[in-house]
Amino acid sequence: MTLAARLRSSVSTLARGALGVAGGLALFVAIAGVPADALAQTAAPADAAPIQGEGPALWVIKDADSTLYLFGSVHVLRPTTGWASPRVEAAFDSASDIWFEISNPDDQAAVMPLIQQHGLSLDTPLSSRLTPEENVELEAAAQAMGASVAQLQPMKPWLAALSLSVAPLVKAGYDPKSGVELVLKARAEAAGKPIHAFETIDKQIGILANLPDDVQMAFLRETLKDYENAVTMLDTMVEAWAKGDVATLDRVMVEEMKTASPALYQALLVDRNTDWADQIQTMLEGSGTAFIAVGAGHLTGEDSVQAILQKRGVTVEAAS
Repeated sequence: MTLAARLRSSVSTLARGALGVAGGLALFVAIAGVPADALAQTAAPADAAPIQGEGPALWVIKDADSTLYLFGSVHVLRPTTGWASPRVEAAFDSASDIWFEISNPDDQAAVMPLIQQHGLSLDTPLSSRLTPEENVELEAAAQAMGASVAQLQPMKPWLAALSLSVAPLVKAGYDPKSGVELVLKARAEAAGKPIHAFETIDKQIGILANLPDDVQMAFLRETLKDYENAVTMLDTMVEAWAKGDVATLDRVMVEEMKTASPALYQALLVDRNTDWADQIQTMLEGSGTAFIAVGAGHLTGEDSVQAILQKRGVTVEAAS
């Protein structure tokens, strides 16, 4: 499978939203333009569907004086998606500290200067990098997302692709306010639980902005061809996530990326998972209970956070 095919079939970590990098980058929330009242939501909507089976997967790491829960999140969800299972609720309530990929995905004031610095190229209009046929597609995509093509022209390829990927999801009812991080962040703040982060917004933007130019252009071109299918792809992923089907998440989010683009897989998943595993081991040297929510793509596959920890002799088990 080519990189282009991978980006088309899995817009995984980036455009599926979610998951962050695949589940992906929590930066997705900022790109989606979270309104200032996002944190007013403190719990799952009352009309959310019942969870499927035991709900999304949850893992636990324990030593003599520490308990760490690992929960794979989705950064944008429809308000009706049920995910707050009794075991997830109990694990969250028992934690004294909460960890996310980044602590402020909804902070537009923080993200906008970084977007301006790393996401715009005023001297090179986007249209100058595309064929006439692709520019027609760009204009159609801009109109579909309720923007003008002029608004996309200053964007670098990675930002244009990500913005175009977000639009159909929001249009289909996916909402950052209903995503796992913002719901849990609001609950943590209401309960006075300290919030921590493995990364910063600066770092997440840097991961995308520093992708090789050919990778950025492939991402943009395939998004132009297939952005309307992003909803179907995310629906498939969310359905698997919501019922704890980790094998399907691994197949549709991780394995294809690993086969198609080892460099992208290394940058978006392996390097970051390794860094997070380091930080988790440092946490284990202390004491207490923590709840860790990161994009679900980071918790599947042979290079997942759990797999890296287990190779180092840390026992990670499914939480009951």
